Amino acid sequence: MNLQQLEYILAVDQLKHFGKAAERCHVTQPTLSMMIKKLEDELEVNIFDRSRQPVEPTEIGRKVIDQAQIILRETSQLKDLILQEKSRTTGPLHLGIIPTLAPYLLPAFLPEFIKDYPDIQLKIAELTTEQLVQQLKARQLDVGILVTPLQDETIREIPLFYEPFLAYTAQPSDKTYILPEDIDPNELWLLEEGHCFRSQIVNLCELRHQQKILMEYQAGSIETLKRLVEQGHGITILPELATLDMTPQQMHHVKPFAPPQPVREVSLIVRKNFVRSGVIELLHTSVLSILPKQIQLTNPGLRIDIY
Repeated sequence: MNLQQLEYILAVDQLKHFGKAAERCHVTQPTLSMMIKKLEDELEVNIFDRSRQPVEPTEIGRKVIDQAQIILRETSQLKDLILQEKSRTTGPLHLGIIPTLAPYLLPAFLPEFIKDYPDIQLKIAELTTEQLVQQLKARQLDVGILVTPLQDETIREIPLFYEPFLAYTAQPSDKTYILPEDIDPNELWLLEEGHCFRSQIVNLCELRHQQKILMEYQAGSIETLKRLVEQGHGITILPELATLDMTPQQMHHVKPFAPPQPVREVSLIVRKNFVRSGVIELLHTSVLSILPKQIQLTNPGLRIDIY
């Protein structure tokens, strides 16, 4: 008995005709008939009633065919498992990441990831959320690291961590906490349009309800916002990862928000039909391994959504 014989009997069962089954299986009809007859002789049963047209399985033949389907399905899954395991640590991986995460996550986990998995050819693109999602759907990317939820049914989100927002002020304050309503919109430095982090700050501070904002400067990076505040002007909001390399002097200007602390949900995203789950697990583990203790893996505060 072999898998080819099982494929032959399934083809005959589906097409109800030996000639059509042989054509589908790319063999001659005599060859297909001979192989099925050998299987019947080995099992000592007649799988098909050849006196009927179209061809029908016998009662015991139906049970043989049902079992053959199970065997072939399990065999296919075994092959998929082997292919997946082989592709787990080899082959190209196209990764997209948003600019408000890239400077802080990539230098932390990439060196070790490349060292541990040298046969994975990483190709990385720094993109806005909109660009990243578009390229993921177009299969130009395999995986993304960004802020969720996206509210997109075609995408699978795998939460990584919840990152607190912190205020960064030009003038140090004696307050233990800061409230969103304490922030003067006319002193707030924002990222330019297109960044999801900007949208979250707008939602947090309810800036859409502001009738008039006197000062308007939109920066392209969080590091620019930090430098502006350090020159003695205004206030900005930072994700906690952007504060980890700060000096003690800089940390004097950092203020946490009052509980429940606003946070952003950072996730890996893939297409729902993406099959290389093994390599995603490796990436997931690598990112989690470098997170500082204060970054929570479960939501400890008030999640601020993008939309």
